[in-house]
Formats: sequence, structure tokens, C-alpha cells
Amino acid sequence: MISGSIVALVTPMHPDGAVDWEALQRLVSWHVAEGTGAIVAVGTTGESATLDVDEHLAVIKAVISTAAGRIPVVAGTGANSTREAIELTRAAADAGADACLLVTPYYNKPTQEGLFLHHKALSEAVAIPQILYNVPGRTGVDMSNATVARLAGLPNIVGIKDATGNLGRGRELIEMVGDRMAVYSGDDATAHELILMGAKGNISVTANVVPGQMARICAAALKGDAESARRLNTPLEALHRDLFIESNPIPVKWALHEMGLIGNGIRLPLTMLSESCREPVRLALRLAGAL
Repeated sequence: MISGSIVALVTPMHPDGAVDWEALQRLVSWHVAEGTGAIVAVGTTGESATLDVDEHLAVIKAVISTAAGRIPVVAGTGANSTREAIELTRAAADAGADACLLVTPYYNKPTQEGLFLHHKALSEAVAIPQILYNVPGRTGVDMSNATVARLAGLPNIVGIKDATGNLGRGRELIEMVGDRMAVYSGDDATAHELILMGAKGNISVTANVVPGQMARICAAALKGDAESARRLNTPLEALHRDLFIESNPIPVKWALHEMGLIGNGIRLPLTMLSESCREPVRLALRLAGAL
């Protein structure tokens, strides 16, 4: 089972928006060295919305190739078209991904029955392990815990990334499905608390900039060491907050650029971090020891 700190990896780009393949390889190797538990390639943080299909699959293949079996690679293959999600998931499986992360279909706002049938179709079409991804603040659709419980009965649906940030709801979800699938936090600010309740890890934006620290926080929480997990998390609280001062992945890409790890490329309609937001992010990086 994939566990611990799982980075939702950025896709580094040159100033003209072209993918920076060398920087991508460096980031993957850095995460391996820092103890990251797994890498999510081309999720929301990886700018999946603006990569074309060929680029999307090329980034997944590059991450798999560079990771070279040292840590698992989870491919982001969700879409708001069930047919498209099946095609992407099948291609990721063929490329050698260890699992796929499947966001709820966005914008068209399916019913709970539609969500169930969408993921059921994916489960039946592609045998790869699949992790559900519920992020209602981003997609405009909220998959209920009851629907997750229905999906937990399908053999290759192995987990869910719960990005609601609602610890009470997360606890209920763990109680409902924790014996059948892994629950992962998708909210950095509350992740260690959800892990202490029984979640298996954190699919993290913050891990992009402080991978070693996030790995240690998750490891402590997985051991049930609440005191250490909370102590290690305290210097990162501003970072958890300010990496969302503008829409993700704008702040985290700027932070990595500020750290000298990637260039300053990002694709429209996203833009580089506003001048007024840079000092708060810079201060948060310093508090976390990343600068």
C-alpha cells in the first residue's frame, strides 16, 4: 500500500510554457532522496488542465522512467468525460504507472449515481489500482461518503484522496471504508491530524518545497506519535496556508523558482504569483527552513 508523504508534483516549464524535462527529472530524483513516499504525476498541481494529451502522457512516462521503481508513481488521469478518463487511465497503465488518481468529473456536476457509475466504468475498464479524488472546492461536485462506501466494494478502487479539509467528515470516512480502502488527506493543513485518525498518508502540495519535512511529519503520524507530528508541522503552518494565497499551483511554482529548483514557466490562464503575494510566500519558506 502506498503511504506517507505523496507529492502532487508540479510540472516545471520554461518561460515559454514548454515542459522543462531536465528540471522534471531533477525534481523526481530529489523527492526520492528526500524520502517522499510516492509521486503523483500530472494532477491539478501538475497543470493537467493545460497539458495536451500527448504532453500529459509524456510527463507521466518521464516521471516513471526517472523514478525507475525506487518509489511508486501515481498518474493523474481523471477527466469530466468518462471515455476520456478511461483512455488516459489505460495509457497510464500501459506506461507502467503503479496507480491512477481520478478526480471527480468537474463542471458538468454529475449526481451521486453518476459519480458511482463513472468510477464503476473506470474500474471495470482498466485493472490498475485506482484512487478516487474528491475536491469539491475545485470541481463543483462533492462525492458523498455514502458514494465512496459503495465504490469501496470494487476490487481495484484502493483509496481516496479527501481534499475537503473537514476532519469530522474524514474521521467518518475512515470509519466507513478504512478496512477496504486507504484514505489519504488532500489538505496539507490538517493532514497530520487525519493520519493520526487512521488515514494512510497525505497527497501534498507542500511536499513540493519541503519533501523531507513532510515525509517526517507523515511518518510520525503513521506511528501514532502525535506530539512529534504536531511539533514538526508547526514551522510549516504558514507554508500550508500561503501556498494557496492564489490558485494552486501558482504559489508553489513561484516558491520552487525562488528556491532555484525550476524556471518561471506556467501556462495561461494561470500567471506567475502576483507581486503583492510574494513576500508572504517568501516569509513562509523562511519559517519552514526552505530558504
